[in-house]
Amino acid sequence: MTLLQFGTSLRAATAGATLALMAFSAAPVFAATPNDVLVQALAIDDIITMDPGEAFELSAAEITGNTYNFLVRLDLADTSKVKGDLAESWTVSDDRLTYTFKLKPGMTFASGNPITAKDVAYTFERAIKLDKSPAFILAQFGLTGDTVAEKAKSVDDTTFVLTVDKAYAPSFVLNCLTATVAAVVDQKLVTENAKPMTATDDYKYDTDFGNEWLKTHSAGSGAFTLREWRANELVVLERNPNFPGEVAKLGRVIYRHMKESAGQRLALEAGDIDVARNLEPGDLDAVSKNGDLGVTNATKGTLYYFSMNQKNENLSKPGVSEALKYLVDYDAIGSTLIKGIGEVHQSFLPKGVLGQLDEMPYKLDPAKAKELLAKAGLPDGFSVTMDVRNTQPVTGIAESLQQTFAQANVKLEIIPGDGKQTLTKYRARTHDMYIGEWGMDYFDPNSNAETFTSNTDNADTGTNKTLAWRNAWNVPELTAKTQAALLENDADKRAEMYRELQKSVLAEGPFGVIFQQIAVAGVRKNVKDYKLGPSFDTNYVFEVAKD
Repeated sequence: MTLLQFGTSLRAATAGATLALMAFSAAPVFAATPNDVLVQALAIDDIITMDPGEAFELSAAEITGNTYNFLVRLDLADTSKVKGDLAESWTVSDDRLTYTFKLKPGMTFASGNPITAKDVAYTFERAIKLDKSPAFILAQFGLTGDTVAEKAKSVDDTTFVLTVDKAYAPSFVLNCLTATVAAVVDQKLVTENAKPMTATDDYKYDTDFGNEWLKTHSAGSGAFTLREWRANELVVLERNPNFPGEVAKLGRVIYRHMKESAGQRLALEAGDIDVARNLEPGDLDAVSKNGDLGVTNATKGTLYYFSMNQKNENLSKPGVSEALKYLVDYDAIGSTLIKGIGEVHQSFLPKGVLGQLDEMPYKLDPAKAKELLAKAGLPDGFSVTMDVRNTQPVTGIAESLQQTFAQANVKLEIIPGDGKQTLTKYRARTHDMYIGEWGMDYFDPNSNAETFTSNTDNADTGTNKTLAWRNAWNVPELTAKTQAALLENDADKRAEMYRELQKSVLAEGPFGVIFQQIAVAGVRKNVKDYKLGPSFDTNYVFEVAKD
């Protein structure tokens, strides 16, 4: 395995420091990282685009969280609340239909352009009109290409008004505005780099709203700007001197694409990287025993699960999804593959979220699985494929499933691929089974309920591409219950509605939730104030410093 080369353009801007290509060999030589540069090793092969109006992957969301500001952000001190980011204050009308935000005065984007309510309105407009994967987070408020200009508008330079179509629970609306699709973009900079459309382009409007340019650039006001992204190689962030808060202590943050845990540990021990983010249990243990290193962790709202496409004739038979959930050795996975990096969990709401359900009805029971398969007309089992991102612990879990499925004559063929390959196939609904991770887009129970239990249009042309849709699970009754939960303003009643939805998915859904992630990082001792957040987009690095 080879560590990544950092090009001349990087070396020139790190106060003369050089980050050279280092290869693992019998006697490797490593370069210490510069004092004002944080180098993190992380599997970033899931990144498809950096445009916050399109990006819907975990790694890209972390970059967005550090390069953009929002009207409001999740309050890390109390994740049941949000706090102002660009917004100084906000009010909600008595009928719960109108949200008025007052922006803090005197703020600028990284470009130097002033931040105004017009930029916020443009952010909503471009997200809705682009109509990419994350657009549904805002569209669910009744926003369309025809109505967004009126329903999400600036009144003056510091006042933004959002009008929603139903009296949703205000906590739900505000939490949605912390999602990466709501990252506020610099309208002037984006429109200057927008590409005019031709008759052959796949856009409804005469502009791409800067989508092509934003795939590899940033246009935000966050603590850092995106300097460079090379797919499956690295991401480079650079300090934003115009950040409307305390300017970042580090001049640069570099994410190096490294997938193997052992390689990350060796590079960390040698000082070639500052932070290792994909440590497996054995390497995590070794790092924790090294006096030059430290370990930090955080329970994430991220779940690892496998899903079963209901387009597959065998997987759609009644009882088959339940049978496969009885063919998972949860105890063995918990004590080996995810030791220290996850906790066995079986419902679609993570712990710490309103309405969480702690029930775990499934355990490895081949006899029960065979009984269910026989009732489904499959007494001799069947063959099926599973698309698997070739990273750990996903690969290890898939191999464990392959072995335990065989105990009921279910022959599982693993199809490996990188994150982009497996996600693209999954989103096209052309998989049989898929194993992966799902992180909450915003810290409200609807974030997961919407995707696991709602499918408003099961056609291949459906636009609300939830996980239920991806797996062709047509559930109009659960969809209606999911929508009803959004309108319940009583927190206790709302929590009970989500518990009932989780019970339905446990019993009948084409999802087998396996565990909730505990994110870990091995950190060199000279790195100060490095913390992991509760969600994939709150791993902030603007407070990190190095001795």
